[in-house]
Amino acid sequence: MRGSFRQSMAWLHTWSGLVVGWVLFAIFVTGTASYYRTDISRWMRPELSQAAPVATADLPKAAERAVAYLEQHAPKAKTWFIGLPQPDRPLLDLFWRNRPGEPPSHVLLDPATGTEAVLRDTEGGDFLYRFHYELHMPPLWGRWVVGTCAMIMLVALISGIVTHKRIFADFFTFRRDKAPRRSFLDAHNVTGVLALPFHLMITYTGVVALATFYMPWGVTAAYKGDTRAFFTEAGWITAPRLPIGRPAPPAPLGPMIEQAQASVSERLERLTVTHFGDAQATIVAMFEEPHGLAHTPTHIAFDGASGALLEIRGGDLKPAAKTVSTLIGLHVAHFADTGLRLLFFLCGIMGSAMVATGLVLWSLARLPRASERPFFGLRLVQALNIGSVAGLPAAIAVYFLANRLLPTELASRAEWEIRAFFAAWIIAALIPLARPHRRAWSEMLALVAMLCLAVAAADIAMVEAHPLRRLSGGEVLFLWFDGAMLTLAALFAVAARKVSARARIRPRHGRLSAVYTKTRAGPACVATAKSLS
Repeated sequence: MRGSFRQSMAWLHTWSGLVVGWVLFAIFVTGTASYYRTDISRWMRPELSQAAPVATADLPKAAERAVAYLEQHAPKAKTWFIGLPQPDRPLLDLFWRNRPGEPPSHVLLDPATGTEAVLRDTEGGDFLYRFHYELHMPPLWGRWVVGTCAMIMLVALISGIVTHKRIFADFFTFRRDKAPRRSFLDAHNVTGVLALPFHLMITYTGVVALATFYMPWGVTAAYKGDTRAFFTEAGWITAPRLPIGRPAPPAPLGPMIEQAQASVSERLERLTVTHFGDAQATIVAMFEEPHGLAHTPTHIAFDGASGALLEIRGGDLKPAAKTVSTLIGLHVAHFADTGLRLLFFLCGIMGSAMVATGLVLWSLARLPRASERPFFGLRLVQALNIGSVAGLPAAIAVYFLANRLLPTELASRAEWEIRAFFAAWIIAALIPLARPHRRAWSEMLALVAMLCLAVAAADIAMVEAHPLRRLSGGEVLFLWFDGAMLTLAALFAVAARKVSARARIRPRHGRLSAVYTKTRAGPACVATAKSLS
């Protein structure tokens, strides 16, 4: 214990937030963007605006064309995943893996002809979504890193609640025209308190979503390591069937799809074909999630050889599985309508701001006197702060720019977009090491503003279907996206101007106690100051 209990909690809050703060900021930003994952993916494939929608009655024929393509190009794959045409993506989305450990194959087909669609190769919003919980690392390592950071985030939130005795007063305290430390402190408190229920919910449900991955021992002991049996008994998947090695002619997909659509009111989203051509082949039809909190889409399994109905799963979960599905549904927010999704998005932005201001506060609290030089650890933290808070938005903007500027026919185009993202992020993290701290902040924030402007400009210049290039028609999504980028550009430009205006003011000694004890921020910061003095 460092002094009193509240002082100990303040110390824990400070250091737990710093240790994983940069990773948490990336998780929050990409997770917030993932609320509009589908819209981002559609924006990054502007050719989809020219694709004709597919009627429900045409889905069986489209599925047959997908199977014919997979028979020719993926005969050795154990499982085929067929994404059926949807209103936001009127194409067949095929995915398979020939052998375990090999890179997966992914192809988009025209549902009317069965030929490969002429689209730019891009990961779209899926890259940001997977980065949110895997950090573009191998899944095993990435999910462990994110899970560890999420659990430390819970510690930081709870310790922050304990130390803030005047938590409701903090909500109404924001002095933007005062000294930088006071302004950042108030911003940290306001963004933390205003969306506190969201922060607790999103962090806890994020851990629960992969609970069996982080704590597999119960499943291993009860099911002898057979996780598929566990998920089957929980009701999340249909019962798997092993191949018997006896070939059998496959049954036509059309009648199975028609029977599945007649059984469920939701829209059919995708098919899973396992051991195609075997007497024990299985066809599983998966529908969209029902409009509710529980993350329980319906699965209908058919015998791939005879076409007979095997089982229907979904909506009949047991209490424990229903609870977990509801928590996952809260995290991904697929149930949310337009207004509620926007609220989740704004809460995610406040979470990102809470982490960012906390990181900046740590470095402000340790600024040296005017006659002293900053020590290496402080200089490194300052550079990492800029590289995260300004560098990540810059990298995302470059990712969007690469989508518009790279040649459509470029080989491995999706990989080049991701390489552009990481190259921009690395450069943004190195620049602050070579520039004065205040100037680096203003320059990097101004750079992000210009990149956001460039994204909107490139969108208008490169997309023929943009509403601003057509007197009538065009897809309104492009206007919304450009409006969001222009809003971000304005916010970063204002932030750059504010920092630049203070660049000539030499900060006072960085010790917290003399400043925070005069504020109304509460005992949390006073305790932190005493513990650091």
